[in-house]
Amino acid sequence: MSPPTRSSISFRGSSQIISEFFEYSVNSILYQRGIYPSDDFKSVKKYGLTLLVTHDEDIKAYIRKFMTQLHKWIINDKVSTFVLVIVNKNTGETVERWQFNIAINQEEEGEQSKQKSIEDIQREIQAIIRQITASVTFLPTLEVNDYTFNILVYADSSVNLPNNNEWIDSQDSKLVNNSESVKFKSFSTNEHKIDTLVSYKLDK
Repeated sequence: MSPPTRSSISFRGSSQIISEFFEYSVNSILYQRGIYPSDDFKSVKKYGLTLLVTHDEDIKAYIRKFMTQLHKWIINDKVSTFVLVIVNKNTGETVERWQFNIAINQEEEGEQSKQKSIEDIQREIQAIIRQITASVTFLPTLEVNDYTFNILVYADSSVNLPNNNEWIDSQDSKLVNNSESVKFKSFSTNEHKIDTLVSYKLDK
């Protein structure tokens, strides 16, 4: 019997794919937007691409801690949106807002599900990562060390926040004033669909 060409991805497996995508996307954005010096990043292979990820232990631990918690919330279908905002250190103004919307795939009644292969999913993720890389061609130039980043999660009101000071309830959506928005390609598993959008401050 020939080996199957498609594999069923569980809800947990789909959640893991999304969490990894967010982690590599955050690293790519921080590198491409020059939030930290290029020397703080190293090359890794992922999705058939060469990606840049931080090797600064503090930043790496910070991102990983958030992604671990986010993964738990995605598994339990408690998150609808993940946001990375880039903020001017001096003024506190949000200059870029990277928004990733998470939707559960709804199968129509009587529709037979077609299992999506890992290879197909990775090709879709490749396309988004390439768009993030190419975004420097239209996004305003940011000076290194003048900006920092924050992570926002739109979660169900029933979620329990971890017992630390790193997650807090916020009424501030960190929107960009006088902004332009660009929608990127999406990717999907059998369980989820992720849409990506970046909003950025227009030059006056």
